[in-house]
Amino acid sequence: MSALATARVALAYLWRHRRWPALSSPQRFTEWVQWRKLNDRDRDRARLTDKALSKQLAAQALGDEFIIPTLWEGQVLPADPPWPMPFMVKANHGCGHYVVVRDAADYARARRDAPAWLERAYGGWLDEWHYRAARRSILVEPYIGAGDVLPLDYKIYVFGGRAAMVQLHEGRAAAHRWHQYDRQWQPLSRHAGAAPPPVSLEAMLAAAETLGAGHDFVRVDFYELGGRPVFSEFCLFPGSGLDPFDPVGLDQWLGTLWTAQRGTRPAQADQWNVPGVAETLRTC
Repeated sequence: MSALATARVALAYLWRHRRWPALSSPQRFTEWVQWRKLNDRDRDRARLTDKALSKQLAAQALGDEFIIPTLWEGQVLPADPPWPMPFMVKANHGCGHYVVVRDAADYARARRDAPAWLERAYGGWLDEWHYRAARRSILVEPYIGAGDVLPLDYKIYVFGGRAAMVQLHEGRAAAHRWHQYDRQWQPLSRHAGAAPPPVSLEAMLAAAETLGAGHDFVRVDFYELGGRPVFSEFCLFPGSGLDPFDPVGLDQWLGTLWTAQRGTRPAQADQWNVPGVAETLRTC
């Protein structure tokens, strides 16, 4: 790691969390994310940032029925779309670069915005080195939402092939909010709502564990379509480790799971499902 990168990462963390990160001996989950930025150079893991490739890997491991098909991949969107609307246009190599195309005006916006997505690799300014492995291209996929509502997003935190937590994202097009749940769908967030679990929760957890095997930590994201899980993408840097957890005890608990996978502290069997852990964390 370079001194400049270390200083950048530490100062960004201080700005967001109001404390210095323990970069040489991380304990919190958010500190481990910073450690990964500076120390993890696993090229196989970096390949997971390539959305098209990650779909291929997921299909090989789970089957084609778990995958949203790719309608098109390339550098320049055609002048007239040959795909039925609605559909999704997104960057293959980054996060947050997408347009839901429902009409001609949306498609014109996608054609206008997409070239800027390709101008540079994603993640450099946050020192997320792994995104350099993703090919800069544009993907077109079928839209799987209902009407104007984007589908619920289930983001599963997997440590060493074991799913520990599900983060539910909803209202992504407007009032974006998220809450955390444990494997039994008990709320972990202090103000988590009473959202019902996905019908396919058990299958979703099993699929996430299959895809997360062999990695100290990876987040595996899914949608639910017709009562079955559909793979979305992998994530190596949730919130870039800069989003605070509520309650803060979640940061420490998830950090303990990551620490155990790195072999820097012995793993305990009850770390995964401590009786009362959900209630304990909500009151931290």
